[in-house]
Amino acid sequence: MLQDNNYMDEIKLTSYSHGFGCGCKIAPSVLDVILKNNIASTHYPNLIVGNKDRDDAAVYDLGNGSGLISTTDFFMPIVDNPYDFGRIAATNAISDVYAMGGSPLMAIAILGWPVDKIPPEIAAEVLRGGRSVCDEAGIPLAGGHSIDSPEPIFGLSVNGIVGLKNLKKNNSAEVGDLIFLTKSLGVGIITTAVKKGIALPSDLVIAIESMTILNKIGIALGQIDGVHAMTDITGFGLFGHLIEMAEGSKLSAKIDFEKIPILEGLKPYLDQYSIPAITYRNWNSYSNKINEIGPDALHVGCDPQTSGGLLIAVKPSFINEIIEVFRSYNLSESCLVPIGTFIPKGEKVIFVND
Repeated sequence: MLQDNNYMDEIKLTSYSHGFGCGCKIAPSVLDVILKNNIASTHYPNLIVGNKDRDDAAVYDLGNGSGLISTTDFFMPIVDNPYDFGRIAATNAISDVYAMGGSPLMAIAILGWPVDKIPPEIAAEVLRGGRSVCDEAGIPLAGGHSIDSPEPIFGLSVNGIVGLKNLKKNNSAEVGDLIFLTKSLGVGIITTAVKKGIALPSDLVIAIESMTILNKIGIALGQIDGVHAMTDITGFGLFGHLIEMAEGSKLSAKIDFEKIPILEGLKPYLDQYSIPAITYRNWNSYSNKINEIGPDALHVGCDPQTSGGLLIAVKPSFINEIIEVFRSYNLSESCLVPIGTFIPKGEKVIFVND
């Protein structure tokens, strides 16, 4: 953890940023406008997954039965502790490789720092946190690039490898597939409660623990034929990423709200309306694609997740194999129950039973 320097304890990283964690992401509706006419028209036959796919990472066919996975992710602080900020940002960036069923190979750091406002020693702690996660993932943090920026920013560019037979996209779910999550939801709600001064310290610890769990399980899931589609949940919330998966697969999804795993201690914050502003931005971007729902379902389903879990479409006959893998990775018992099913395309993209 941090060295015993008073100024390190006094600096509140989140106070220097207008956005927090994956909540910094541009709204889905705005992103659609940005990308509308910016998809490369030149055809690259070896590019298996690119911009037009709206998936977690790009994948390039190496011609030997394997693919190179390339991704980048960075954001502003979601917590004040610089070491934890580095860990969370690194875990989040590496997740995109796991979400494709791949194994990470190497990472490069991305650092923006307001050098006139925050001591460089704190930036060093952010990097130390990021390097610790890379070490846990078994990859080098091999270099990077830094700039003097108005707000603190940190993340990684990550390369990975995947056997093409194990590649998992987010647009290949099938009718009848069961929907699973590998992490509980509610990170945005708890970190907002921290900013409001109403969160218990123990609940922040739980949120940080969740955000720093590597999604290594994605490698094992990639090797299971019955896993038809996979993605990770970040700033667009469960509903936003599920919409991407359903629309890409030309399906709809039926969700049982009561089965969605949520972080321990979340309910009191819901009752106190500790809701990130990004939650409502998410809802406004895709509310027309979801049936009428109550406030708890809205606040949990649209909650922006930073370094969230994997969202998985699983053929029903593989459920026992999936649960066995989940247990081998010590997932919460609440994650062992499917939260819904993919169904034929209907009037709405998501139907929530709350």
